[in-house]
Amino acid sequence: MLKILIPTVALLPTTWLSNYKWVWTHTTFGSLLIALMSLSLLGLPMELNMMTNKYMSLDHVSSPLLVLTCWLMPLMLLASQNHLKYSPPNRQRTYISLLITLQASLVLSFSVTELMMFYIAFETTLVPTLIIITRWGNQTERLNAGTYFLFYTLMGSLPLLVSLMYLSQYTGTLSLINLELTNLNLIPSNSSELLWLGCMVAFMVKMPLYGMHLWLPKAHVEAPIAGSMVLAAVLLKLGGYGIIRITMMFSVSVSMSHPFMIMALWGVLMSGMICTRQTDLKALIAYSSISHMGLVIASTLIQTPWSFTGAMIMMTAHGLISSAMFCLANINYERLHSRSLLLTRGMQTIFTAMSMWWLIVNLSNMALPPTLNLWAELIIMTSLFNWSVLTVLFMGLGMLITAMYTLYMFMMTQRSPLPDYMTNLQPTHTREHCLMALHILPTILLIFKPELVSGGFS
Repeated sequence: MLKILIPTVALLPTTWLSNYKWVWTHTTFGSLLIALMSLSLLGLPMELNMMTNKYMSLDHVSSPLLVLTCWLMPLMLLASQNHLKYSPPNRQRTYISLLITLQASLVLSFSVTELMMFYIAFETTLVPTLIIITRWGNQTERLNAGTYFLFYTLMGSLPLLVSLMYLSQYTGTLSLINLELTNLNLIPSNSSELLWLGCMVAFMVKMPLYGMHLWLPKAHVEAPIAGSMVLAAVLLKLGGYGIIRITMMFSVSVSMSHPFMIMALWGVLMSGMICTRQTDLKALIAYSSISHMGLVIASTLIQTPWSFTGAMIMMTAHGLISSAMFCLANINYERLHSRSLLLTRGMQTIFTAMSMWWLIVNLSNMALPPTLNLWAELIIMTSLFNWSVLTVLFMGLGMLITAMYTLYMFMMTQRSPLPDYMTNLQPTHTREHCLMALHILPTILLIFKPELVSGGFS
C-alpha cells in the first residue's frame, strides 16, 4: 500500500517545486505512473486479506475502488487544464495540491483496517472537496452548494462516530481484522440494531439515498470539472464501500433494511423521472447518479454474495461512465459557456468525432450489451428477483426510464438542428480525445474480465 501512498504524497513537493511551465506535465505524468502501478492490485490472490501492515490491508472489495481512485487522478488533471489556464500560478498549484490531498485521503479510506482511522479519512475528504467547490465553482450559488454538501455529510456522519465509540467501548477494538474474530452477536439486539442504523445513515447520505440526496445535484452543478468527476466517480463509492463493510460485520434482522431498500428502489424511479424534466446538462447527469446508486444500495442490503458482486461491478462501471459524461458536458460548456440543453444543440454537425464518444458513453449508461453496466444490472436484477418477485417491476421501469432520459440527452445535444449563433467554435483537442479514450478503454477491457472488479464474492 505504501507504494501507492508515498508517491501520491510526493506529488505535493513536485507541484510546488517544479518550474511553472512544467507543473501540469510533471503532476499528470506522476499520477499516471501511480495509476499504472495500482493496476497490479487488481490481481490479488484469493485469500481474504492481503496484509501490508497491521494498520493497512487490501482485499477484493477495496482494491477495485482504490484502483479507480488512482486512475481518475491523471484524468482530473487533464480535464482541468483549460479551466485553469488563465489563473495565477499559485492558484493552479493550490488546485493541484487539493486534488492530490483528496486522492491521498481516499487511498487511506479504502485501505485502513482501523474503523476510527477510516472515519478520520472519510471526513478528511470533505475539506479539499469543499474548497474545490466553493473556490473554483462556476456560479455564485457555489457557496450555497458547499454549505449543503458540508452539513448534510457532517450531520449524517455524526451517528457513525457515536456508533464507533460505543463499539470500541464494548469490544475493546475497532480493527476490522479483530472484529471478524469477535462475536458481535453478544451485543444486545437493540444496541446492535441502533449501531447498524447509526453507521448506515452516514453511508446513505454519502451514496446518496433518495430523500437524503438534496446536496448532490447542487454540489455537482456548481463544482468545477475535477470536483464533479471525483464526486461522481469516487466519493459516492465511499458510501457503498462502507455499507458493504458494515453489513458484513453486523448480523441484524433483514427487516431493519426494508425501509432503506424501498426508498432506494423508489429513488431509482423518481430520480429517473426527474432526469426527463431537466434542462441543465450537469443536473441531469447528477440525478442519473442517484438512480444508479439506488440500485447499489438495494443490492448491498440483500447481503448475498451475488448481490455484493453486482454492487461492486455497478460502482466501478458507474465511476468511469459518469466521470466520462461530466467530461463531455464540460467540453460543451468550455465552448458555449452554457449547460442548458436548449442552447447546446446539434453538436454532431460540428464535432463529429466527439459525437462518437457521446454515443459510446450514452449506450454504456443505458446498459446496452455488451457493456459493463449490463453485467452489473443483470446481476443486481437477478439478486433482487430472488429476494422479491415484485422488484422486477421497479427494475424494468427503471431501465426503461434510464433509456428515455439518456436518449433524450443524446438527441438534444447531438442530433437537434444547429442553432444560428453557433459560429467560430473552438475545435476539439487531442487532450480531450485522450481523456475520453482513457475513460472508455477500461470499461471495454473490463467487459472481458469483470471478475477483476467483482469483489471476490462470486
